[in-house]
Amino acid sequence: MAQKHPCRSCLVGVYSCHGKDRKPGKWQCACCWFTFQSFIFLLTLWWIYVCWAAYNDRDDFNTKVFSILSSITGMYVNWFLVVLIVTSVVVIYCCLLLVFALIQVALKEPLDMHWIHKVLLFLAVVIVAAGIAGICVRWMEEWGTALLSLQVTAPFLQLGGVAAVSLLGWFVFQRFFMAKRTVSRVFILMAYLIVVAAVFLSPLLITSPCLLEIRELPPKPALIGHRGAPMLAPENTMMSFQKSMECKVVAFESDVLLSWDGVPFLMHDDSLKRTTNVLEKFPERANNSSSTFSWKELQSLNAGDWYLENDPFQTVSSFSKLDREEARNQSIPSLRDLLNLARKNNTSVIFDLKKLSPGHPYEHNYTQRTIETILNSSIPQQLVLWLVNKDRDRVAAMPPGFQQVYADKEAMRVGGGDRLNIRHSFLSGQEIRNLTQSNVTVNMWVVNERWLFSLLWCSGVSSVTTNSCHRLRDMQRPIWHLAPDTYRAIWITVDCFFLLVVLGFFLLQRRRFRNNRGGRAEHKNGFTNLLTGEMDTFL
Repeated sequence: MAQKHPCRSCLVGVYSCHGKDRKPGKWQCACCWFTFQSFIFLLTLWWIYVCWAAYNDRDDFNTKVFSILSSITGMYVNWFLVVLIVTSVVVIYCCLLLVFALIQVALKEPLDMHWIHKVLLFLAVVIVAAGIAGICVRWMEEWGTALLSLQVTAPFLQLGGVAAVSLLGWFVFQRFFMAKRTVSRVFILMAYLIVVAAVFLSPLLITSPCLLEIRELPPKPALIGHRGAPMLAPENTMMSFQKSMECKVVAFESDVLLSWDGVPFLMHDDSLKRTTNVLEKFPERANNSSSTFSWKELQSLNAGDWYLENDPFQTVSSFSKLDREEARNQSIPSLRDLLNLARKNNTSVIFDLKKLSPGHPYEHNYTQRTIETILNSSIPQQLVLWLVNKDRDRVAAMPPGFQQVYADKEAMRVGGGDRLNIRHSFLSGQEIRNLTQSNVTVNMWVVNERWLFSLLWCSGVSSVTTNSCHRLRDMQRPIWHLAPDTYRAIWITVDCFFLLVVLGFFLLQRRRFRNNRGGRAEHKNGFTNLLTGEMDTFL
C-alpha cells in the first residue's frame, strides 16, 4: 500500500484515530458521531449568540453573581467576560472539528473520530447546559432579550443561512449520488430541499421595527443616566452623575436607601462590599446591610477605588490622569446631593427605594423621610419622577407636582397615569407604538448596546435608561433601517442567485459521478467502494 502524503496524514490524524483500520460495520457509529458533532456545533453557535445578546446586560449579570458569591470570594470578578471567553473557545473548537470532518469527507477518508474529541464534545454539551440552566434559574428575563435581538439580526442571519445551506449542497449532492438505493436518495434530497425551502423563504415570517420607510422613523429617544454614567465613573457617585450631564441626559436614575440615622443616600446593593472599601474600614460588619450604617460611617467609605481596580466595563484605560484621581476620591453621595445637582441643571430625577434591613428605626416612615428630603431641596416638583408604588395615593396628595411613573401597564391603567418605566424586553414593538400613539411616555431600561437602542428607536420609545450614554449620544440614526420593498428585493435577489449555485452544484456532482462511474475501484484503499453503500447501510 502506498504511503500517504505527510500533510494528508496530519489532517486525517487531527480528527481520526491513528493506526486503526476502518471496519465497514463501524460506519453507522461514525455517521451518528458526525451527526452529533454537527448538532453540537449548531448548539454552541446558538449559545454564543445568546451570550452576544446578553452582553447588553453584562453588568446586571456580574452584580447577580457577586451577590451570590460575595460571602465566599469577597471580591469582584467580571464573570460575564469569563463566560464569553469559555464559550468562544468552545465554539472555535467545534467549528474547527467540523471543518476537519468535512476535510475527511473530501479526502475520502474514514470518519473515525478520536475518543478525545468525543469527550470534549460531551464537555461542550455540559458547558452549554450549565449556562442554559443558570439563565433559567437566575436570569429568566434574559431569554426575552435574546428573542428581541432576532428582530435586528434575523434579516442578516437569513442571508448568511442561505449562503451556508447552498455551499453545503456540494457535500449533500455528493452523498446523494453515492447512495445506491432509491429510498436513500429520496431521503437525502427531500431533507435537503426542506431545509433549503425553510431558509430561503424565512423572510416571509421576519418582522422588525427597523423595516420602515425613512419618513416613518420616530424621533431619537432621550437618554436617562443609569446610576449616572457608570462606564465613565464609579456608579452612584457625584462624578458619575456629572459625567452623565455631558451626555445631555434628561434625567438621573438612582437607587435610594436610608442610613440608620435617617439620611437618604444613593446605593443599589443591599451590601456595601461591591462598591466601597467596607472590608477594610469595617471588616466585622462587611456583610451587614447597607442601611445598618450611620451616615457618618457611610461618608468615611471610599466609593471609587473598587472601580479603578476592577474596571467593570473595561473603560478605565481611556481615563485621563485627572479622571483617575477624581474617581479614586469618590464617596457615597446623599439623595440631597443629587437633588441639588438636578435642580441646578434643570434635570429630572427618577429613583427606586430599596428594601431596608429588618428593625430599621425608619422602617415605617421610609417614604415620608424621602419626600421630606425632596421638598427641603427646593427642586421643582415636576422634575421628580416618582416610581415607588408603595403609598402612591398618599404621595400624590402630599406633593401634587411629582410626575407619577409606573412599572407595569396594568398599574398605570388603574392609576390613570401616562408614564411607563419598564424593562426593554417586556413590550413588543407594536405595544410600544400603541402606547406612544395613546400619548403614553415609555421609558425602557437598561439599554447599553447600539443594536438594542436602534431597535427601540425604530419602535418609537420616548427614552431609555442607559449605562453608555456617551455612546448612544453620538448616534445620528439607527445602525440600520430599510424600506420593506428594498429588503424584499434584496432577499429575493440573494435567493435566486444561490438557487443557481445549488443547481450548479447538483449538475457538477452528477457529471463528476457519471464520469467516474467506471473507475471507483481504482482507489488504493478501497474506500470509495465502501462509501457508496455507507449511506444505504445507515438508512
